[in-house]
Amino acid sequence: MTYRVCFVCTGNICRSPMAESVFRTRVAEAGLDGTVEVDSAGTGGWHEGDPADPRTVAVLREHGYGTEHTARQFQASWFSRLDLVIALDEGHLKALRRLAPTEQDAAKVRLLRSYDPAVGDDLDVPDPYYGGMDGFEECLEMVEAASEGLLAAVREQVEGHAG
Repeated sequence: MTYRVCFVCTGNICRSPMAESVFRTRVAEAGLDGTVEVDSAGTGGWHEGDPADPRTVAVLREHGYGTEHTARQFQASWFSRLDLVIALDEGHLKALRRLAPTEQDAAKVRLLRSYDPAVGDDLDVPDPYYGGMDGFEECLEMVEAASEGLLAAVREQVEGHAG
């Protein structure tokens, strides 16, 4: 059985492709790449078909992550095939829960930083799009910090399904 995770931000060119790349690496390192499928999308379709933002690509490459990406818009019909939908901020969380066809689907939507045990009250990953490279570095740090907890939660689900 494949466990499917989709990361969602606004345009699918900065935060969600970064989270997708980092988490895909964590999944592979954990030996779960045949079991866990990772992708990403945006709440809007403005950048559909575009690659990730060049600053996202630069930060990922600098830290040894993959950079292959094509932006797309999240569709409500995807809920039926996804196990977990990871929102990058509160606005995405609300938009995705409104889009969810059922209460069960809405319950699949979680904030990425809720998986970071060291995080405070602010669970948003700020949008780095309108800033400089430091915002992209900060975004990567937040994504990496939450990825370990997310991996542990996904591993628990995968092992629970297998047992």
